[in-house]
Amino acid sequence: MQFPGRNRKGLALAVILGAAGGLAGPAAAQTIVVQGSQRVDAETIRSYFAGTDQARINQAVRDLYSTGLFSDVRVRRDGGRIIVQVVENGVINRVAFEGNSKVKSDILLAELQTRSRGAYSPPTVQADVERIRDVYRRAGRGAANVTARTVDLPNGRIDVVFTINEGGKTGVRAIEFVGNEAYSAYRLRGIMQTTEMNFLSWVKTTDVYDPDRISADLEAIRRFYLRNGYADFRVVGSDARYDDSRQGWVVSISVEEGAPYRIGSVSVDSRIADVDSAVLQAAVRLRAGDWYNGDLVERSVEAIQREVARRGYAFASVRPRGDRNPSTQSVSLSFVVEEGPRVYVERIVIKGNTRTREYVIRREFELGEGDAYNRVLVDRAERRLNGLGFFKKVRIVNEPGSAPDRVVVVVDVEDQPTGSFGVSGGYSTQDGIIGEVSISESNFLGRGQFVRASATIGQRTRGANLSFTEPYFLGYRMAGGLDLFWRESINSQYALYDTASIGATARVGIPLTEQFSMGLRYSIYQTDITIPNDSRRPYNDCTDPITGVTPGTTGASAAVATSPGVAGNNCMTNGEASLAVKQAEGAWLTSAVGSTFSFSTLDNARNPTSGLYAELRTDVAGAGGDAKWVRGTGDLRYYYPVWENVTLIARAQGGHIAAYGDGELRIVDNFNLGPSLVRGFAPGGIGPRDASVGIGNRTAALGGTSYYGASLELQFPIFGLPREVGLRGAIFADAGSLFGYNGRTDFSGLVAACSGSTPPCIGGVNPQSGTLTVKDENKIRSSVGASLLWASPLGPIRFDYAFALSKVEGVVGTDGIRRGGDVTQAFRFSGGSSF
Repeated sequence: MQFPGRNRKGLALAVILGAAGGLAGPAAAQTIVVQGSQRVDAETIRSYFAGTDQARINQAVRDLYSTGLFSDVRVRRDGGRIIVQVVENGVINRVAFEGNSKVKSDILLAELQTRSRGAYSPPTVQADVERIRDVYRRAGRGAANVTARTVDLPNGRIDVVFTINEGGKTGVRAIEFVGNEAYSAYRLRGIMQTTEMNFLSWVKTTDVYDPDRISADLEAIRRFYLRNGYADFRVVGSDARYDDSRQGWVVSISVEEGAPYRIGSVSVDSRIADVDSAVLQAAVRLRAGDWYNGDLVERSVEAIQREVARRGYAFASVRPRGDRNPSTQSVSLSFVVEEGPRVYVERIVIKGNTRTREYVIRREFELGEGDAYNRVLVDRAERRLNGLGFFKKVRIVNEPGSAPDRVVVVVDVEDQPTGSFGVSGGYSTQDGIIGEVSISESNFLGRGQFVRASATIGQRTRGANLSFTEPYFLGYRMAGGLDLFWRESINSQYALYDTASIGATARVGIPLTEQFSMGLRYSIYQTDITIPNDSRRPYNDCTDPITGVTPGTTGASAAVATSPGVAGNNCMTNGEASLAVKQAEGAWLTSAVGSTFSFSTLDNARNPTSGLYAELRTDVAGAGGDAKWVRGTGDLRYYYPVWENVTLIARAQGGHIAAYGDGELRIVDNFNLGPSLVRGFAPGGIGPRDASVGIGNRTAALGGTSYYGASLELQFPIFGLPREVGLRGAIFADAGSLFGYNGRTDFSGLVAACSGSTPPCIGGVNPQSGTLTVKDENKIRSSVGASLLWASPLGPIRFDYAFALSKVEGVVGTDGIRRGGDVTQAFRFSGGSSF
């Protein structure tokens, strides 16, 4: 077998022999003898010779070669005969690969044109060699070497073997920008998914050169500029070259920014008689004076399109038109609404979905077969499909239908893996060392459903969660889900009791607009509170004395005080839970319904840098169960980009809970806050406290019914570190307060009656008084500090160091110990969510 060089020799020889032999006269008048054909019928070969002139003879030879069935074709004249001598290509028995380990054989085979049971074609094989090299280039191994050879078998069959030397990883060594002035190359690289190679290359794949990913990055850069006023921005070109000396790719991107524009005026020009322009004006998302924003222009077009269609004009088209004024750097924006061509959707054809079910794709379209064709809605469906995360690529094209007014919408997708298995670990100052194992699938069984199961175990906590979400509940664009959970927390330095919770939440999320959404939920859970009371943790021995542990009992080594107010040991001095905790001890069932209203203009839901997020949550307990209360909380966050990758975050939050009917708030119903409200304070370190003698101040939190707080935080990159490291710095200032203990203070029924000095009694008195001493002040606590944020492979980790500027001071008891005041904690470490 030979490669294409022999073909060219054969063709040249055919031409020379034809000229020398003077092949003239009608070919049909001469006998054409075919020699060497085995599988191709001789009559088929004769049919290629349709003329007698030399040009047609040469064309016939070229046509025979183009079939790919022959490795050699020779033509000569023998008297009155024309002899056509052919050598057929062998039949491919199988296609095999040698040396590939980084790319699987089935992936390579899908890229090839050479197929088993097909005719061997040297040009096709050579083209397949380049295709394999291209696959390796996309996989980050641009130095891979590929050769092809054949193995002859009996009966004219052959094996085609591709030998691959994969070489080392060849990633992107540098990403360069030309023409950028408003934004630095560092800022633009931060927008891209593609990253440069560095010391983290052994654990990441984003530095692999992928032309498809580069194209997506260019689109992201374009949209970034258009969002920030640069209406004339365009990507002039991009070039990727492999640098042998650096053993990697160098990507160069040339841009033309233009000037930033503000909106000079906004108008709607309706050319449909029955549709008033003033009515459509309300659908426009931009106002005069705003910076030009390409995303808001698209949203305005969609909103106007929907409003016009709602009024019965399904074929109307909306075209944005911008008249620039370079002298004032403003653009007059006009939306032209007019009747469009009457074109209908004949069919929607789905291709390439090997795993995702077809209805999951179809439901993202707001139009169906037979509906009026609308380009805006098709583009919106394409964005939604890309946003699902189910597909590596999504491409929607139109093809002509069976009639001029019919169009076929073809959706070409490529599925990608959507499941993940996570093992994570972390540490927090409240829960200690934590480990979690989780498994999740965002496209469960190809139905577009989300399922996640996780198990957590740590020093002072353990639990399990199972979550299921159906994004199109009951066939509507609203998410329905069910969460099952179990969690146990053992006593720590912040609480002298253990809690165990088990329950379920059913929820429904309803998008009202692109920015507003509403959620409804029903939760039922049981909380079991137990107070440890043993030799190591004698936190309830004022109620149940422990022999050998409680002072005064047989075998107890501690000296016993002669009276509760005299220095010495008693059941309170070895640590005792508050009476409010003892009242809440046992199993309590809570049944609550709730709602959430949220508003978001964030640019990125996961890592926002600009926009507003507001959330209002309300819950009412009492639909069965043991609790009867109403709770409301609010959270407002505003993100403002101060400079490149520097973001200012302003936050305000507040909440209130109140019992109703014959309900009574327990300590676990109250808000128990600390660093989540004001950093620099311990968990449960803010708010009302039990100041009773003998109660440790750190563990005496009672919780409050009302809270409010505000904070400012400035986040910034750490100079010199690549963004893939995930480290950022922050400085912050917090202020807030928690107050309003409305629970019981008289717990005389919980205190063991005393007579004499039988433990736990001292002088006929129980050291734990039946009346709660509450320290509750509505005073603003404040702090300042700095943080280190790390988006680690094990999840987000945060280090906070804060200094408390103002706090509530405790009161000094008869034993000289200060109680009832806030508890500070300068350093806080948290992190360890799954990846």
